[in-house]
Parts: sequence; structure tokens; C-alpha cells
Amino acid sequence: MQSTANYLWHTDELLGQGATASVYKARNKKSGELVAVKVFNTASYLRPREVQGREFEVLRKLNHQNIIKLFAVEETGGGRQKVLVMEYCSSGSLLSVLESPENIFGLPEDEFLVVLRCVVAGMNHLRENGIVHRDIKPGNIMRLIGEEGQSIYKLTDFGAARELDDDEKFISVYGTEEYLHPDMYERAVLRKPQQKAFGVTVDLWSIGVTLYHAATGSLPFVPFGGPRRNKEIMYRITTEKPVGAIAGTQKRENGPLEWSYTLPITCQLSMGLQSQLVPILANILEVEQAKCWGFDQFFAETSDILQRVVVYVFSLSQAVLHRVYIHAHNTIAIFLEAVYEQTNVAPHHQEYLFEGHLCVLEPNLSAQHITHTTASSPLTLFSMASETPKGLAFRDPALDIPKFVPKVDLQADYNTAKGVLGVGYQSLRLAQILLDGQELMLRGLYWVVEVLQATCCRTQEVTRTALFFLSSSLGTERLNSTAETPEVQELKEVADLRSRLQTLAEVLSRCSQNITETQISLRDLNSVLVKNRDQVHEDRSIQQIQCCVDKMSLIYKQFKKSRMRPGLGYNEEQIHKLDKVNFSHLAKRLLQVFQEECVPKYQAALVTHGKRMREVYETRTHLRRVSCSVTSCNTEAQGVQENLSKILDQLLQDRTKEVQTSPPPIAPHPSPAPKDLVLHMQELCEEMRLLAFDLQDNNRIIERLGRLPSAPDV
Repeated sequence: MQSTANYLWHTDELLGQGATASVYKARNKKSGELVAVKVFNTASYLRPREVQGREFEVLRKLNHQNIIKLFAVEETGGGRQKVLVMEYCSSGSLLSVLESPENIFGLPEDEFLVVLRCVVAGMNHLRENGIVHRDIKPGNIMRLIGEEGQSIYKLTDFGAARELDDDEKFISVYGTEEYLHPDMYERAVLRKPQQKAFGVTVDLWSIGVTLYHAATGSLPFVPFGGPRRNKEIMYRITTEKPVGAIAGTQKRENGPLEWSYTLPITCQLSMGLQSQLVPILANILEVEQAKCWGFDQFFAETSDILQRVVVYVFSLSQAVLHRVYIHAHNTIAIFLEAVYEQTNVAPHHQEYLFEGHLCVLEPNLSAQHITHTTASSPLTLFSMASETPKGLAFRDPALDIPKFVPKVDLQADYNTAKGVLGVGYQSLRLAQILLDGQELMLRGLYWVVEVLQATCCRTQEVTRTALFFLSSSLGTERLNSTAETPEVQELKEVADLRSRLQTLAEVLSRCSQNITETQISLRDLNSVLVKNRDQVHEDRSIQQIQCCVDKMSLIYKQFKKSRMRPGLGYNEEQIHKLDKVNFSHLAKRLLQVFQEECVPKYQAALVTHGKRMREVYETRTHLRRVSCSVTSCNTEAQGVQENLSKILDQLLQDRTKEVQTSPPPIAPHPSPAPKDLVLHMQELCEEMRLLAFDLQDNNRIIERLGRLPSAPDV
């Protein structure tokens, strides 16, 4: 045990160790509060006195939630060594997070954004206080869990930090070689004499390498054999990197350098975030100071990302889930353009559903009006663009799986097990995404069919109402009795109009039949979709893969313990060999489930989804044609009935005048009494008047039908 006046610790509880100091977990003697103590060794006192005291002064000057807190500076009782008493972060460092098998291919998107937010905020506080860190790396970014369960990352280890304004330079070299700016790497690692002075932007290079590492799980610049084994090639990669490239590798000995301008496909970050992040990485991983961004631009661009909100959009035609990053104050028109950039669906072709309901997005409104979405409850994008669904693009995890060496090598076995388990976690993630994709395809298509069925019902209602009144008009007794009078029969125009009404009624009847057939087809399709969704929910492949991963994790933990031992006894070694065999069998089983069950089911679902989408497009187009026909028939029927009404009104007026002005005919035989004739004429006039009223009523009803909204588009 060691102690200061107020704190004590055991040397077994080592948290980290560097060239000049070791960090231990300690406790306050009075309160029992956990802290971290940094104990400096003899080598640290060989440095100039001003350098020794620099870390104390820097930490005293800083006060920020993303900078490790300094509680006290004390001395050990015996050796009188300086001890920094600092905030204890129970969850290790960002490096330990990245070394976990779950994150072997990089952090999940939400966790990466937390890292980005914390690092940017911490670095901004450093620059506001005129401090350059000079040793930014995942190992110097500590993690703790906040009161609400959220991750909080803090910059630590200010042993190399010093005060430096934006326009100042320094010539001393500090840092960790994989994260060093190439100019510093040349002198510190390659030992080449040069008189270059360095500025604050060396921290930007280190931040770029750190962010790439956090996003992908690997370093951006990797020569054959690794950065520490091939230092000359490492320097070549960083200095010869083309503009815009964010990574460079050498895959075989003395092989060519290969450049990458995008993040690898195994990365967990969405394309929406990658499109924002990659330009930042490209501009801070610049060797030439003139081309490299300064901190002002870096803070502006990263803050722009962090201030955006995410809208989840599932493209039904592509069968792909997108994350669209926009500012809340943007208009919906800007959101539609952002969707276009990711989906190639033009804004005027974009139609949305949310939880089964049509979602109308007015371009002039604020994006704040967009409903809250999640990965499991996104906006469903439906468009008229008929294309083959491409689905999720992914790399087969089996291509990245390492192999165990035949002999027992505890360190090598541990490293291999970590890599294999990382592939297992990647397979599990991909299997879940593929299954979720099938659910989103089926659910989204089900909603579209439901909307089409509702459209059918509304169109059918309009069609049948129009048919009813047309049939009533054509079959009315007064119209038929009037048509039988000699005067009406001689009017060819009336006959033509009645014939046209009959034709329109037949067209509407056919439309009604078409709609009925479409309704039956859509009802059958939705029944199949419901059945398929039940099958997806019953799928057990995720549970099978999870079971394998859990068993592999137990063996991995045992390997992790064993690697710290100098060797194994005979019996332990036999158990270790059996564990390797079992571990390999579990990995093989896991990949078999993924490759032979998950992937084929997903690919079959994509093919079926494509066929169904084409059917839905055709049905929708057919419904639009039928709706247009119904609207056209209603409009024309209204015009025909108006013309017919005018003709009959005129006929009535002419007949009335004729009766009133014509002298009674001289009959050779006794004529009817004048009273009977007048009564007969009055009855005829009344009948004609009632007929005119009926036609007017029909006209008014048809006018109302014409004003009914046409079947809405999906």
C-alpha cells in the first residue's frame, strides 16, 4: 500500500502506465471516495523543472465536464514523490472500449456521436485557454457513466500539454507514434534531423486519427506488418497521401500503397453521417499546413453535425433504412433534398407514410413539424420510381475471421479469439439488421396496400352513387312517358343524349367491377403480408447466433486471463486446446446460421418484395386511371343532363304556348266538353313541370358528385 496525507492505494490496482508516471485507483481516507492518482517516477524528475510543473498548472487552469478534474496535488509519505489526485473514470478509456470484441469494427453510430461531442467540447475548452494537448489518442480519452446511464468522455494525461496560441510554434516532440503528425513522426520516430517548428494543428491530425479509429476500429494508416514494424512505409503513407484520401494501407510486403476516400463497409456509421464526417477527416488529415484546416473551421464543421437532428427514413423501393441529418430550423424542402441525395428519389416523387397513415410534408414548413422517428419506427418513403430493391450492402463476416495457430500461444490465441468473437458480434448485428429490414419491407408494403384499399373504397362509393342516379334518371317513368309523345320522339338530339347517358352508365359499371376485382386482389396480398410478418417474428436465427456468441464470450474471457500467465500446466493446456476447438466449432456454427439461413431468407425477401412492389405500382396506376374515368364520366354526365333538361324545359314551354293560343279544332263529330279538355291539358302541363323538376334535381345531385374529391393519391 502507498499513501499521501489524504489518499491511499495498492500498487496492484494499476489503471495505466507511461514513461514518466503510473496511474492507480485510490480512495479518500475519510470518505472512501474513489479517485485516480498519478504517481511520477524517477525519470520524470530528470526533466526540466518547468516541464515537471507544467501538467499541474495546466490542470489547475482547466474546468470543463469533458476534461479530467484535478482534485489535489499531494506527496507520498516516504519518497516525497508528487502525486496528482484526479477524477476516477470507472469505465476505462476509449481505447479499452475499442479493444472490446463488440467494437472491433468501430463504435455504433450513437456512441460515436457521443465521442465526437465530448472530444470537440473538450478541445474547444483547451483552445479557449490557449493550450495544446500534443498527445490526443484513444488511450487518453477516459469514459465514465453519467447519472442517467449515458457515456461521458474526458480528455486526460496533460503531461505533454503546454500553453500555445494559434500563431505560436514549438519544437519539442511528444506523443504516441501512430497518432503523431508526420512532421513530428519524422523527427521523433525516424530520428531524422530537421528544423521544423510545430503549431496547434498537430492536435488536429491526432484527432483525425482518433476519430477514424473510433469509427472503424482500426488505424487509418497501416503498412504491411503494422505501424511499429515498418516505420519508413508508415511515414510514406502519411506524407504521400493524396488530397481527399482518409486512409492508406499496404497489403503485402513491398506492395503498392492503396488509398481510400471513404470509410470501410464494415463501419457501423450510416451513410448520412459518413457524408458529413468524411470531408472533416480529409481536411484535418492533411500534412501541408497550408491545406489543413484550423481549429475554427474544425469546430464550425463538427458543431454543424452535432447540432443536427436525425430523421429515419425507410425507402420502400430500395428496401434501405436511411438516417437523414438536418437542422431543426431547416425547411422541409431542405429535408426532401437531403432524402434525394441518399435515395435518388426526386422531391416531387417522394410520398410518405408513418405508422400506417399518409404523412403530407409541406415544403415551406419547418423541419420541426416532421414527426419523431426511430430506427424501428421510421418514415416510410414510397415513390413512383420503380426499381429493383437493392437492400443492405454488407461484407460477409467470414472474410474477416482469423485462424488459430496450431500450437499453444497464449497471447496469439487471445488475439485470435478476440478477432473471431468480433466477427461473431458483427454477424449478430448484421443478422438483426437483415431481419429488421424484412419487417420494415412487409410492414411498409402492408400500409401502402391499406391506403390503396381505402382509395378503392372511396372511388367505389363515388362510382356507385353516380351509377344510382344515372340509372334513376334513365329509368324514370316521366322521362320515358315524355319520350313516347310524338313531339319528343321526333327530337333526335334528346335520343342521342339519352343514349350517351346509357353509355356513361355502362362505363361506370365496368369501373365498379374493376374496383371490386382490385379490392379482392389487395385483400389477398395483405393476407399474405400478414402471414409473412408472422414468419419473420417466428424466426429464431438471431437467438441461435446469440447463443453461440455468449458461449464464445466465456471462452474468450478465460483466454484473456490466461494470457497474463507465464505458462500453463499440462492439464490446463489440454483444457486450453479443447477450448480452442470448441471456440472454432461455435464460430463455424454461427457463420453457418448467418450464411445459410439469414442471408438466403433476406435475399429471397428482397426478390419477393421487388415483385410485390411492381404489382403495387401497377395497381396504383390502374386505380388512378379508373379514378380519372369515374371523374370524367361524372363531369360528362352532368353536362348531358343539363342539356337534356334545357331541351325538355323548352319543349314544355312550347307545348304550353301551343295549348294556350291554338283555337279549338272543328270536329265533324261532337267534341268533348271544354271543361274536360282543359283538365286534360292542365294534367299534361303539371306532368311536364314535375319532369323538369326531376331533371333539375338530378342535375344538382350530379353537380355535387362532380365536386366530390377524386380518389386521393397514395
